[in-house]
Amino acid sequence: MKELKQLQTQRGKFRVALAGPKDAPVLVFSNSLGTTLDMWAPQLSFFSKNFRVLLYDTRGHGGSEISSAPYTFDGLGQDVLAILDALEIRKAAFCGLSMGGHIALWLGIHAADRIHAIVACNTAAKIGTQQAWQERAELLRNQGQDAMQQLAKTAPMRWFTTQFTKQQSTVVQQMQQQLAEIDPLGYAACCDALGSSDLRNDIAKITIPTLILTGDKDPVTTVQDAQELQKAITSSRLAVLLASHISNIEAKQAFNEVVGGFLGQEAPSN
Repeated sequence: MKELKQLQTQRGKFRVALAGPKDAPVLVFSNSLGTTLDMWAPQLSFFSKNFRVLLYDTRGHGGSEISSAPYTFDGLGQDVLAILDALEIRKAAFCGLSMGGHIALWLGIHAADRIHAIVACNTAAKIGTQQAWQERAELLRNQGQDAMQQLAKTAPMRWFTTQFTKQQSTVVQQMQQQLAEIDPLGYAACCDALGSSDLRNDIAKITIPTLILTGDKDPVTTVQDAQELQKAITSSRLAVLLASHISNIEAKQAFNEVVGGFLGQEAPSN
């Protein structure tokens, strides 16, 4: 059972959820572009047994603040630290997927004193091209919620394998609904951040324990992207699941086992 709240921080208000023993090591989950903290439902009960699980909606998403654009990953990373500060959490493990995985990499580079291990899922040091993100952002700013509806219609082909989409249509429809309800200006501002961020020259600076996780059929951030991360980050290991882009949902059991095994080894004793 999670506790939802609107959390006031030095960087604005964020919708957060907490679950698990209050004295357990903290594990933060960070959502992908176009989703909310609810995407982590398949992980909540599993990880809240041994961790104090902290979920949050990224800026521009769900119930969190929608501030003026553009956003940057420096800002999105600072948001995480502000949330930790507001909750008086000194240090945590951090697991993010896609956009959230890119935040994990940023934290590994810039905030190793606050993050003791990262799990960077279905992500890359550079995701897509600046032009493509700029075009998507402009479309959303021009067409608003209509553009979000169109993105939601085509999301399954980017997020899940065809087999999963057919077999788990209710789950897929729930994820499409999450996307359709995202504020288009908040989504567009995160597109700005993705377009401008390139961590390829910095990821070798990551020295904290790192798990790189991806799906074997991910068309957005590929296995090759994950392999390049693993090659550059000496403290990392790589896991490839039988899944597409939203691997924590499509391969939830394998995801939980792999991430849980990694964090079980890397979690602090207190």
